[in-house]
Amino acid sequence: MSRSAPFQLAARAGLVAYGVVHLLVAWLCVQLALGDAVGKADKTGALQSLAENGEGAFVLWLIAGGLGVAVLWQLLEAATGARSSRKDKLLRAMNAGEAALFGYLAYSAAKLAKGSPASSTDQAQFAIIDGLLRQEWGRAVVIAIGLAIVVAGLFIAHHGWSKRFREEQDFRGASRTTERVVLRLGQVGYAAVGAVYAGGGVLVIVAAVQSRPEKATGLDVALRTLAAQPYGPVLLLVVAAGLTAFAFFAFLDARFRKVH
Repeated sequence: MSRSAPFQLAARAGLVAYGVVHLLVAWLCVQLALGDAVGKADKTGALQSLAENGEGAFVLWLIAGGLGVAVLWQLLEAATGARSSRKDKLLRAMNAGEAALFGYLAYSAAKLAKGSPASSTDQAQFAIIDGLLRQEWGRAVVIAIGLAIVVAGLFIAHHGWSKRFREEQDFRGASRTTERVVLRLGQVGYAAVGAVYAGGGVLVIVAAVQSRPEKATGLDVALRTLAAQPYGPVLLLVVAAGLTAFAFFAFLDARFRKVH
C-alpha cells in the first residue's frame, strides 16, 4: 500500500501541510516580535489563524487529510525500517514521535475545520507538571522530563546539522544547486526546530526548580518568555527565520523524500 501512487501523493501532501504549519508559526513569531497581539503562538494557534479566514476550513481539511496519511507513513517507517544501530533506533523513535505530532495536528485541524475549538495541550501539560510537583519525588521526575526534551531537541538539531536527513532523500534528476539548497534549508530548519524544543525543555526544568508549573506550558510560553528577554524581539525574528527555512525545506522534502 505504501508504494501506491495515491499513498505517496498523500504522504507528500502531508509534508507540505507540515511546512504550512511551521510557516504560520513563523509568522506568529514575527507578529510577537513586533508587539502585535496574537493568540496562541504555537502550532494550534497557527491552525486557529487559518480557521478565522473565509476559506480556512477547506485548507484545514486538506491539512488534516495530508497529515493523517503522514501518520500512517511514519508509523510504517518506525515499524518496518531495517535499522539496527543505536542511531537508527533513535531515528525510529523520531519517526514514532513525528507520527504522534502529525496525528495531533491532523486531529486539531479537523476539529477546527468543523468549527469546534482545538484541544489545548497547555492545560493538559500544566495539570501533569502541577500534579507531579505536588509529590515528594515529583521534582526529580519533572527535571528528568525536561532533560529528555532538551536531549530530543539537541538530537533533532544534530540530525539536521549533520545532514543525516540526506539519507531519506532521492535527488536523482535534480541539479547540484537544488540539492545544495535543500540541504542548507534542512540544516538551518532542523537546527531551529531543535532549538525550540530544547528551549521548551529548559522551561520544564525551570518550572521544576522554581515549583512553578505554569512556566512549562508549551511553545506559546517559550516564545513569549523569549520575547521578554533582552534582545527578545531580535531573537524571535531569528527563530522565525529558522522556522521559515524549515517550512521551505518541508515543501522541497515533499518532492525529494523517499516514500516507501
